[in-house]
Parts: sequence; C-alpha cells; structure tokens
Amino acid sequence: MRMAELAGKEIVNIYDGARLGVVGESDLVIEPGSGKITSILIPRKNNFISLWVDRQHMVLPWEAVKKIGFEVIIVDLDQTNLNFRRHLV
Repeated sequence: MRMAELAGKEIVNIYDGARLGVVGESDLVIEPGSGKITSILIPRKNNFISLWVDRQHMVLPWEAVKKIGFEVIIVDLDQTNLNFRRHLV
C-alpha cells in the first residue's frame, strides 16, 4: 500500500469506538533500513492556535492496526497503555 492510499483515512479504535485522528494530519514513523512503518504519531488537539508550541503526539504502534478499509483504519488498543511524546513544532 502506498502513502497516498492512506492519506485522508480516519483512525478509529475498535476498543472503545474513539476517533483518534486522520492520517493526513498524522506522521508515520518509518524504519530507515527496511522502509517499514513502525508507528503512527497522532497529534493531540489543542484548544488554542500557536505556530510554536510544545505538542504531544499519541504513539500508535503499527501492530495495533487491524484493518485498513476504504475510509477508515481500524486499530485495537487500550488507550490507558498508550505512550505520548512531546515534539517541538
């Protein structure tokens, strides 16, 4: 599957039905040697707009992806066990 085919798909958690984000707004972490996707970084929504903020991203392991459909990507994970990383934008 090509990156262009993933763009615009919404990520939905089958565990609780939560909408986690859209691939076009997310970043993919790719292993340099093999080119395989290792995780998806989903930005957390902020209530204010700023060009330079310290933003948190939810780290979604690629193993959590269960199905890629025409409009959505279904993942299975318990959000209490998710990792968050801070990135300076």
